[in-house]
Amino acid sequence: MATSIPASHADLLQTTKRAFAQLATVSADGRPQVTPVWVDYDGTHVIVNTARGRVKAKNLETNPRVALAIADPENPYRYLGIQGRVVQMVEQGADAHIDKMAKKYLDQDKYPYRQPGEVRVMVKIAPEKVHAVR
Repeated sequence: MATSIPASHADLLQTTKRAFAQLATVSADGRPQVTPVWVDYDGTHVIVNTARGRVKAKNLETNPRVALAIADPENPYRYLGIQGRVVQMVEQGADAHIDKMAKKYLDQDKYPYRQPGEVRVMVKIAPEKVHAVR
């Protein structure tokens, strides 16, 4: 299995395609938790954005292991599976990043669902196992 995103499936992570990822985290009691998320890629890391205090953020703070499944919205039989680890959770730049994701997924310049007092966090995931299915 590869450890990097293959060129054949990189489009699923780029700004030209609105592919949602299903992010699986592990809760403190060991149960899996899955959430649909917007997804981004910097060429090395898969990036998701969340808010402090959410279940996935809490899970990631205690256990950095994740899995993602990203289906092509035009052909769900074509997908990317990623297993990896969170290597960084940062607040710096997270507000600008969620606005970037709002542009990609909603075609809006600003993220419209921001809550008062919400602290955004960018989660960088290093892929450890990657499989692409055509």
